[in-house]
Amino acid sequence: MKLLRVKASRFKNCCDGFTIDLTAKSKKTAEDKEYELQEIAPDLYVFNTVAFIGKNASGKTTAIELLDCAYSILGEFRLEGKHYSYDGVQLELTFYHEGFLYLYETALSSGKAMGNQAVFLDERLCRKEYCKTNVKEIFDREGYGEIKDLGDLPEDTSNVFFVLKKKQTRAAFYDSFSGGPDTYQTLFRVLKNYDIGMEVLAKIIRIFDENIRELTRADDHHYRVVTGDEERIMSSEQLIYFLSGGTTKGILLYTLMVASLKEGFDLLVDGVENHFHKTLVENMISLYKDRSVNRNNATLIFTTHYCEILDLMGRQDNIWICNANSRIHLTNMYGDFNIRPELLKSRQYYNNAFRTAVNYEDLMALKKVLKKSTAHHRKAELYLADILK
Repeated sequence: MKLLRVKASRFKNCCDGFTIDLTAKSKKTAEDKEYELQEIAPDLYVFNTVAFIGKNASGKTTAIELLDCAYSILGEFRLEGKHYSYDGVQLELTFYHEGFLYLYETALSSGKAMGNQAVFLDERLCRKEYCKTNVKEIFDREGYGEIKDLGDLPEDTSNVFFVLKKKQTRAAFYDSFSGGPDTYQTLFRVLKNYDIGMEVLAKIIRIFDENIRELTRADDHHYRVVTGDEERIMSSEQLIYFLSGGTTKGILLYTLMVASLKEGFDLLVDGVENHFHKTLVENMISLYKDRSVNRNNATLIFTTHYCEILDLMGRQDNIWICNANSRIHLTNMYGDFNIRPELLKSRQYYNNAFRTAVNYEDLMALKKVLKKSTAHHRKAELYLADILK
């Protein structure tokens, strides 16, 4: 299964018809096919990496949360535990699975008696056989036939179940809040669920803190940490304080990355640069572009303020620019901007070609207020000094 497109209305603060297309649109060179793209069916290509860029409060997090919403439906057949409202949201998901294209449509509502769970309303599930001669028409409704008489499911379970049948991790979502007290419980659960050995964990830990020789689980709530010749038993909370925040977040993120590459599910990262050296981000991207490592068609999907990272991406159609006025809008670097491919994307970003620069006048207005406040404070000090003489 591979998600191809998400289209949503009334999702958080997005404009109606908010669309994220994960299929390759521009010309595909031999180099692209080797490093940038995955061929999931004849002539049907998706990306190894996808980026969302934009200034603060532009909607980058919202865009990646929409993808998380879609992957939750496709993997768990339900939505629960999200921090946003489901009421009135309309979704359209297009995905490829075992030779067929599927179009799934639904409206969402909050379950009144089920806590934070979504109810699926007005579901419609259609499919058509994929043919490479019609690759440019995969999103055209023509040729899709509705699948009838699917059977009955609880109202909090999506009809996608009848196609995919088995719960499976379709994506892992690492957000800016990851790294709390439950981090190490999550870490060892990932190691167990995806059969990742302690040797791999040791390699990951060394990347972030070369002083840690060994980290193992002592029991359900305590961990054995070996540094130099010293061994300690620590609780989750103690371990969080013992290691740096960057180390804690990095170990979990890299372990999720290993699981993603091993199993072939996508990895969603909100703020890929948070607490990480730029070299580590570059390394993550390179691993997803390496066929010898990424053998199961996993995709790294991330938001970033590191515009230099964009120069590592050989294409433009896998880069989305977020902007927000009254509503969040998405534009595509390839489809909506005339950027010559030989130019550095980062230079175009700094030149505000994508309208993502921080407003200079706002910065100067802040500076003016600070100068005025400082001057007023200085006058008050002088006045007080004169009184005390």
